[in-house]
Amino acid sequence: MPGLAGTGMPGLAGTMRDEENSTMPVIEIYTQPGCPYCVRAVRLLESKNVPFKEINAPRGTPEREQAYERSGGGTTVPQTFVDGRPLGGCDDLMRLERQGQLNAALGLAD
Repeated sequence: MPGLAGTGMPGLAGTMRDEENSTMPVIEIYTQPGCPYCVRAVRLLESKNVPFKEINAPRGTPEREQAYERSGGGTTVPQTFVDGRPLGGCDDLMRLERQGQLNAALGLAD
């Protein structure tokens, strides 16, 4: 269920921009229940204290197809997007974090 990550409040999408947060990027992540890579990627985003929308995308669903189409060729979940721009999967997020580039990619100040 989409929610504001880290708050335990399902239904708060975290993708709506308001005047207060107009500079905050829209972050979306397509995941699948039971996927350890999805869990790792979501935990990494939660550790950044950034609002994001988690989209449930099990195999064979329109959401999964949407994730693949939006990613420009990704064939696995998770798939992460910042302001509609593909950021990649779990390995990509972890690599950016190791290289010290994830905060910038998420639109966060260091």
